[in-house]
Amino acid sequence: MTALPVALVQTRTPASPAAACAHVEPLIREAAAGGAKLILTPEATNFVIRDRQGREAVLAAAEEDEVVRRLRDLARELGVWLLIGSAIVRSGVDGDERAANRSILVDDHGGVAATYDKLHVYDVDLPTGESWRESAAIRPGDAAVVAGTPWGGLGMTVCYDLRFPQLFRALAKAGASLIAVPSAFTVPTGEAHWETLLRARAIETGCFILAPAQGGAHEDGRRTWGRSTIVGPWGEVVARLDHDEPGVLFATLDLDAVARARQAVPQLTHDRDFAPPR
Repeated sequence: MTALPVALVQTRTPASPAAACAHVEPLIREAAAGGAKLILTPEATNFVIRDRQGREAVLAAAEEDEVVRRLRDLARELGVWLLIGSAIVRSGVDGDERAANRSILVDDHGGVAATYDKLHVYDVDLPTGESWRESAAIRPGDAAVVAGTPWGGLGMTVCYDLRFPQLFRALAKAGASLIAVPSAFTVPTGEAHWETLLRARAIETGCFILAPAQGGAHEDGRRTWGRSTIVGPWGEVVARLDHDEPGVLFATLDLDAVARARQAVPQLTHDRDFAPPR
């Protein structure tokens, strides 16, 4: 198959898993009804809670999480591949109470095809005074993942990973033709950097970049940028939402475009060793 119908689901995820299910399920159904075979949701699809006590009250292991279980059932019912952009779940690491920010790829039978724990955690102090210390609550992962799909390799990343081009290059060289960037970008960084970074990562890798996003004012007080976007392997914006409201973004990807872009500029084969700067 050289034409892949995809859909990105843009959410404004609530603070409870039950409400998150009620919020995202109709959007996924809309995506499937529109013909999408691969559907992607944003970072933190299962709940958005900044308060640590509030998180702890709803935190569960991935196999027990209410939203993950429901979306696995939904993928099987609809016969679609579904990337749960990420779910905040117990890491399962002894001695570390922090959660994992875990992306979960579900196949069309409801099975877990691959998982990836966000590598780079968001510890920043923005010029607006907004401050984030994701490392206090999230245990970073330690491995990159390229998942097999019927349409080729899918590189898995989450949000802040977007700022680390070496990860994207490694995914492309390991066989990814699609790279997912499920996100919950802040408004200041989204306005300044979101589309530029997405287009740069596509150009550098010759991959399709699929970036479903959270958007708008959340119950815990944060605001996210929205503007879910699909970028082609030549760096062109294939489709985007121009707002931060919940919705679905559809596109049909010409998968042959990956080979054309890489043949035109075969940069993935041109690496050279070099001495570090002194």
